Amino acid sequence: MDVPMSWLKEYAAVTAPLKDFMEDMTMSGSKVEGATSMAGELKNIVTGHIKAIEKHPHADKLVVCTIDVGTGKDLTIVTGAPNVRVGDYVPVALDNSVIAGGKEIHTGDLRGIASEGMLCSIEELGFDRHDFPEAPEYGIYIFPEPVELGKDVADVLDLKDDVVEYEITSNRPDCFSILGIAREAAATYKIPYCPPEITVKEEGEGKTADLISVEIKNPTLCPRYVARAIKNVKIAPSPRWMRKRLRAAGVRPINNIVDITNYVMLEMGQPMHAFDVDTIKDRHIIVRNANEGEKITTLDGVERQLDPSMLVISDPEKAVAIAGVMGGENSKISENAEAVLFESAVFDGPNIRITAKKVGLRTDASSKFEKGLDPNLAMDAVNRAAQLVEMLGCGEVVPGVVDCYPNKRETWELSYSPEWINKFLGTDISEEEMQQIFERIELKVDPVNHKVTVPTFRPDLEAQADLAEEVARFYGYDKIEPTLASGTPTVGKKTYAQNITTLVKETIVAEGLCEGMTYSFESPKVFDKLLIPADSKLRQTVTISNPLGEDFSVMRTVSINGILNSLSTNYNRRNESAGIFEVARVYLPKAVPVTELPDEIPTLTVGMYGKMDFYDIKGVVEHLMVVLGIGDRAEYTVETELPWMHPGRTAAVVIDGVNVGYVGELHPTVAKNYNIGTKVYLAVLNMEELIKASNMVNVYKPLPKYPAITRDIAMLVKEDVTVKQIADEIRKNGGEYLEEVKLFDVYQGEQIEKGYKSVAYSISFRSAERTLADADVADSMQAILDGLAKELGAQLRDK
Repeated sequence: MDVPMSWLKEYAAVTAPLKDFMEDMTMSGSKVEGATSMAGELKNIVTGHIKAIEKHPHADKLVVCTIDVGTGKDLTIVTGAPNVRVGDYVPVALDNSVIAGGKEIHTGDLRGIASEGMLCSIEELGFDRHDFPEAPEYGIYIFPEPVELGKDVADVLDLKDDVVEYEITSNRPDCFSILGIAREAAATYKIPYCPPEITVKEEGEGKTADLISVEIKNPTLCPRYVARAIKNVKIAPSPRWMRKRLRAAGVRPINNIVDITNYVMLEMGQPMHAFDVDTIKDRHIIVRNANEGEKITTLDGVERQLDPSMLVISDPEKAVAIAGVMGGENSKISENAEAVLFESAVFDGPNIRITAKKVGLRTDASSKFEKGLDPNLAMDAVNRAAQLVEMLGCGEVVPGVVDCYPNKRETWELSYSPEWINKFLGTDISEEEMQQIFERIELKVDPVNHKVTVPTFRPDLEAQADLAEEVARFYGYDKIEPTLASGTPTVGKKTYAQNITTLVKETIVAEGLCEGMTYSFESPKVFDKLLIPADSKLRQTVTISNPLGEDFSVMRTVSINGILNSLSTNYNRRNESAGIFEVARVYLPKAVPVTELPDEIPTLTVGMYGKMDFYDIKGVVEHLMVVLGIGDRAEYTVETELPWMHPGRTAAVVIDGVNVGYVGELHPTVAKNYNIGTKVYLAVLNMEELIKASNMVNVYKPLPKYPAITRDIAMLVKEDVTVKQIADEIRKNGGEYLEEVKLFDVYQGEQIEKGYKSVAYSISFRSAERTLADADVADSMQAILDGLAKELGAQLRDK
């Protein structure tokens, strides 16, 4: 925000040098970005008097002027401007001068005549006809009255004014104004804050309430709407002092009525709008939500599409403004306007920000409204505008005000403790000094009960810590002595779950796989690619309300899509093999539509393709189980219920009877859907269950002292009998000395009956106390053979 120093000093008489002022304001919390001069780059441009004009001897469109610049020696300057006359007082750029845009001017030859400078137009001084309406549309700027010769043009045009740029934080809407910065400056320098005295004579006829009526249909989005009427309006340029202040603050002057609304916005921080009363049907203002499909052409001539989330100002027939953003072209003030309505309203900040973004139109007004303005400022602002109308003589203020204020914002109280504030800041500030600081920022202090009453323009003061900040910034951050932080130190460390997760990642990396990271949000089309049935609960998702697009519109319920996309990319870039894993969450809603946070399940997903098979990825899982201390508790059972997995080559991973995931081959159709032309193997494990089941306590046993007895058996079983069933049956009947059951051969061929397979196991027995004899295991072996025959129909093979 740009603040001209001359304007600020009218309300806070700052005397500090500019450099010191900028530093002091920054230290007290109003960060200064820099400062410029209204004169900009202008250099060595003075006032001159045209004493004579002669035709250029070698150019029909040029004239030679004799200029007196008060030095006692006349200058010869060649110009092609058609509007200069003998006796005119004009701005003269001397030799070695600089005009707007940084262009340097030097003495030069123009068609055989030495020109000792240049006569300047208003544009060459960095302004336009909005700033100086008396300037010609084309030609040299001519001072309307005689001026002192040789005087710096910046002084004559009152351009010697410093403009300070501030970076105001969004929690201080009161500082987005000249008065707000003046209030901060007064508090910083302990000088009086003198806001303008607002008085309105109201010399017009009738009453505003008879001229206009206002209805607020959505008081949540429009807490207050104040209106005043002006009759017998005279549209004309604003006086020079107002145009200068507007331009210095970065606003282009238009005409007196528009300039008044902009002036009040800059001075008080309250945006205003002016309507031509005759364009308002039935002279009835309605503040309402826009209708579906409603459109409005704004003052910039662009048609805007509206929706019901937006607030508009309308009459009974049409919208006349997008509330808080810009007025409509259908209600703009023309030169023939006779009666004007001044609107001073307050709108919901977040709604204005969203509306401005939707319509693609961010204005000075919307940038202030979106910060959240004080509704109690609206009345002062509209009265200030009426006062300026009377000062400029551009209309007659109609008595009375229409004020719709359904829910008045009241002041609030905060308690404070001087001891707590000093401890919080590490200071030793007296209670009296704290109270003086509170009073300087317009808080009403109750010293007996240690309370302050906060004015409504300070919404950022919500707790005692905020009051402590006010004390610190006006006491002076540079005065606070550095102290060591106090408190009980703590040593950060990972949780058990974090340690297990790290161990899982390190283990799989050691297996030669790479860790990946994929999006948690994806497309609903993923379910079709994975062959998930239409009635599956996995299709019940958390839907994102503001997605980047349809491909990123739901939170994933299955973890494999990202890994498959990564494998697809590698395959289609001709990588012979790839192994990728990821530990990430899936999001399972408790119910649809979603009314509470979903279950977020951390999941390990491993994917690979290339020179490998089912046993490779199963080996990765088995090794992981051993590392987590649950290798002997993990079982692998047939899994046929997952539509995206091969039904005959997938196993469920079960720990202590709990299904923790699966491992196996991807369904060929799904691989084709992902453009992968080879077999893909996946393992998906629930990290919560793995962490819960893990056992990181290592129990060591001494090496065996006595030898083992080994028996090999080969049997015929039906091909649908699984090796797990056989191993379980052997362990069930193996007796107390059984140590290990190991499969070492599976065979199907010409010598085996169709529908059967031959499996061979090596069975080890060992005692920790003695050397076993054949008789010690004979009964166990017989029990094993009998159990296999009875339960699984196994037939012992002799060879």
